[in-house]
Amino acid sequence: MKSRLLEHALSIVLVTLFFSVLIIFMRGKEADIQADRTAAIAPYLELDFIDFGNPLHRAQFAEALDVFYPDRRAGNDSLIQSIESFRQEQFTSEEYKTGGEKRGLSSGKALQLIGMFAQFCLVYLIVMVLSHRASTGLAIIRFVNMRAARPSALAQIILHARGSRPRGSSWYLTLLFLLLKSFGVFLGYAVLFAPAYVIAYSIRSGFDTDSYLFMVILGVISNGLLITRASRFSAFLTAESRKGYVQTSIVKNLDASYQWGKGIPYKAVVEPTKVLSSHVFRHIYRNARHQYLPSLKEHASFLITGLIIIEMALNIQGHLGYELLQNILYRQYDVAVAIIVGIFLIVKATDMVIDAWVLREAARYENK
Repeated sequence: MKSRLLEHALSIVLVTLFFSVLIIFMRGKEADIQADRTAAIAPYLELDFIDFGNPLHRAQFAEALDVFYPDRRAGNDSLIQSIESFRQEQFTSEEYKTGGEKRGLSSGKALQLIGMFAQFCLVYLIVMVLSHRASTGLAIIRFVNMRAARPSALAQIILHARGSRPRGSSWYLTLLFLLLKSFGVFLGYAVLFAPAYVIAYSIRSGFDTDSYLFMVILGVISNGLLITRASRFSAFLTAESRKGYVQTSIVKNLDASYQWGKGIPYKAVVEPTKVLSSHVFRHIYRNARHQYLPSLKEHASFLITGLIIIEMALNIQGHLGYELLQNILYRQYDVAVAIIVGIFLIVKATDMVIDAWVLREAARYENK
């Protein structure tokens, strides 16, 4: 345990140190570039008789440069482009939009990022817990239905179509119900596998996409994370149910009924430990969960990436993902790097918590 925590702490220190040096270098480099460019164009910007917003004045200024410096036409064109870029920044740069606020990673910007970072951590924590519980519940439903040999919605339609004759009104009503059920399952899978921005823009007119509730819902149901995690845990449950100790337990009269409400209570979907210890599923679940827990680190990485993409795609201002995109566009790379360091710290904190959880479960598992 100590060696694992030491490994995480060392990686945090090294990566943070590297990015800190990178931020200092970027800030110094950007300051030098800005100073050189300003020194080159400042004398021309101080000419009060030239309006660089007037096309005629710009053309006359270009002709005057070619007359006085005929041997450096390329340099003259570059100077005019620099002036145009500088003037354009006055309308697009965040520094001018905020009334001359200092660019880069200032103390005010750092405090602002801390607030966004705290909001992102809260949303991430809620989505992580909900998606883990939801995927576990879906996996249990799939596993129990499989063990009980319950046919899928499409298989029920085929079986019903081959069924009773003559076909009266009740037969057609049942068929209609099965078709609607199958279509509902299809829509459910389509939503679970859809990217977050597709879901968001399809219902944007009916919901407030700036709300934290909307972020949590999208984080849980979108990008296929929920269904892929459920499939993985269901595979662990299936593999565990085929091991020899399960057959031995059944021979020793442990309950192996997979009927909802009888052998498996409905509340087992939310609280699997509510299954009686005399039922073989409880032991299958605990052993499968022990193997499943380390994969939560992979789930956390995909989830963090998904939340950042959601904030960027929906242009949710005041959130960490939008701030990252904005600072990249404004070429404030020191701020962008600071945000990346914060995201890295979230990933490492998650890895540390999951590793501690796995080691604790392993110790309990070995004692039993």
